[in-house]
Amino acid sequence: MAVARPGAHSWRHEISRYQWAVLVATTMGWALDGFDSSLFTQVAGPATTDLLGHSSSFYSGLAVTVFLFGWAVGAIAFGALADYVGRVRVLIIGVLTYSVFTALATLSGEFWHFAVLRFIAGIGSGVELPIGAALVAEAWNNRHRAKASGIMMSGLAIGSFLSAIVYNFVGGFGWRITLAFGLIPALLVLFIRQHVHEPESTATVKAARAVRKQERAAGARKIAADRFVLTQLFTPPMLRRTLPCTVICIGALFAFWGVTTWTPQIVREIVGEHGITGNAVVGYVSWATAMLNLGGLIGYASWGFIADKIGRKPTFVMSLVIGIIAVCVLYPFGTSFTAYMWLLPFVGFGVFGVLSGSAVFFPELFGASVRASALAVTNSIGRLFTAAGPLLAGAIATQWFGGSLALATTAVSALIVIAFIGLAFTPETHGEFLFDDNPATSVDGLVAGGIVSEGIRP
Repeated sequence: MAVARPGAHSWRHEISRYQWAVLVATTMGWALDGFDSSLFTQVAGPATTDLLGHSSSFYSGLAVTVFLFGWAVGAIAFGALADYVGRVRVLIIGVLTYSVFTALATLSGEFWHFAVLRFIAGIGSGVELPIGAALVAEAWNNRHRAKASGIMMSGLAIGSFLSAIVYNFVGGFGWRITLAFGLIPALLVLFIRQHVHEPESTATVKAARAVRKQERAAGARKIAADRFVLTQLFTPPMLRRTLPCTVICIGALFAFWGVTTWTPQIVREIVGEHGITGNAVVGYVSWATAMLNLGGLIGYASWGFIADKIGRKPTFVMSLVIGIIAVCVLYPFGTSFTAYMWLLPFVGFGVFGVLSGSAVFFPELFGASVRASALAVTNSIGRLFTAAGPLLAGAIATQWFGGSLALATTAVSALIVIAFIGLAFTPETHGEFLFDDNPATSVDGLVAGGIVSEGIRP
């Protein structure tokens, strides 16, 4: 694809109506997913207290952990399905699942009812990131792809920011009324059905698979590309990409779930020490959540722009360093609400930015035939490893830190340093799709033979 010459049409003329529709749909989907998840973390404590009859950091963490396990299961299952049947239908199923079951959780009469419904909602929620990131990468097959991917990821922070506003106004009515707003994402399905269709790469991969099926029927030997997509990801040559990307996700998600799950409760404790309790706490929690996600919004949206200037790996390092410093300064030493207001944007910028990096960087390391599965698997294994993070933080706060959630959150979130290990074993893509050129090992390798063609950023 040619690069626009100086004096030619502006960048807006390089982007089609379909590409804008995909970006709007995926950004809205991720935003509403973030809206649901953040709304839940803000009411997890009150909901658990109501259902159990007493407060419990352990059960609050358990409720989040159950949701994360559901997310991982749904992402892997639906991610693999999307690589075979297409992105759009699977995206619609996911949106309906997490919105409907979030609303149904308001009818819970016991904690286990609540946990089961949150698990199912998590299954639907897991669809958004891998399908959305794959869809944007394939639809925006031009020089603006990284920017579009970063903007899509900013949807999570936008949704979380909006959830803080909603919680500020309706939190005082109780957790059931608040969580009922999780039904809103179902409206997104109407937009997706009307404006978004499958990218060309989906049809191309299906055609390549059809060719291989005919060749196999004619007696051709089985090659790596004939295997189930999940098998391909865990066997050479793709294994050398799958493992480092998974390690990056493990580190990033320890920090992400640590700060997003426990910041509301930590803020409650801080303002509680000054005699602010009950419904009076709602405004403080919503403002803290808003400031965390304001920084996250900037971190998400700017990541692609920065990466196009300095490279993918240096931008990862930038996000990781900022996230580590901000976490280790704020949570152990922040003793006032004012300190949280000033430093939470830096926490969000660094910690959330790393996740934006995975949406920009990972699609460039895997081909269209396995891309949704790759994004699902790497993020889901990261979630499975880190799903116990919220539960762990609640437990070690009691066991090791004298009940200090702030110190426990620091310990868990500091595991973000693990991401440096994975980053060391990934290649710099320089904004291009990197594929295995050997047609004997990968469907994407058929690019060389002219069977599979995917737009590559010049």
